[in-house]
Amino acid sequence: MKTLILAFVFACVCAAPSIAAEPQGVLKKIKAARTITLGYSEAAAPFSFVGDDNRPQGYSIDLCKRIADGIQQQLGLAELTIKWVKVNVETRIPAVMKGAVDIECGATTHTLTRQEKVDFSSMTFVDGGSYISKLRSNIATLKDLNGKRISVIPGTTTEKVLQAALDQARVKAEIVAVHTHAEGFAALREGTIDAYASDRMILIGLALGALDVASYRLSDEMFSYEPYALMMRRDADFRLAVNRELARLYRSGDIINLYARWYGPLGEPSTLLKAMYFLNSLPE
Repeated sequence: MKTLILAFVFACVCAAPSIAAEPQGVLKKIKAARTITLGYSEAAAPFSFVGDDNRPQGYSIDLCKRIADGIQQQLGLAELTIKWVKVNVETRIPAVMKGAVDIECGATTHTLTRQEKVDFSSMTFVDGGSYISKLRSNIATLKDLNGKRISVIPGTTTEKVLQAALDQARVKAEIVAVHTHAEGFAALREGTIDAYASDRMILIGLALGALDVASYRLSDEMFSYEPYALMMRRDADFRLAVNRELARLYRSGDIINLYARWYGPLGEPSTLLKAMYFLNSLPE
């Protein structure tokens, strides 16, 4: 009987799918080149930015490194090289679509419109659109932005929802386009605009990096829901490989240590973020 049971178990194990045996699509390309190409932003702290050593750093960067290690094991590779490619708001989706990067490791919101062109991993963070201003400006609510100048990066989800929020509040503010978070915050610092709008955690990162951090005020209002995920090409096997590593990270609880590394001064993850980690810790 024991022999029969062992034979059955062995047969089941052998019958289990193995991407190391016959990988397809993106996984096949990665295995053949022994290289995974990761996209990063140099101005999306604390999710993705360039550190003092001129290397990509941040919460999303660490997630992608964990995923790369996991995919290396899934493919049975002795080593896997990471190639870093810089992208920005304008180039990130085209870079993913044409395969210039395998995973975009930044602060990208998963939307249905974007999903018409690319695919996304399981959720990696939950954020919301807000705005930051100078403390002396006394801007506390959207109503206070009436007649003011507020900057935003075109093509982002923040741009669309900000305009909708202003319209709903019947606020007439001048929207000033900027190309990067750094440009928007610099305009705020120099006084050429009254507020800068982006995702809340991006704004916190900008403020914490300023020498005069106490001079700024982050609004308590959030006018959007921003579910972050890692962007990639449409490839079911590759998406599964990525999500398998994210689920392992969430199930193990090590995601809390990773969160603490980048957001420790802000305290524990919110109840909403903890729920997101739990709901995406899919069983194997």
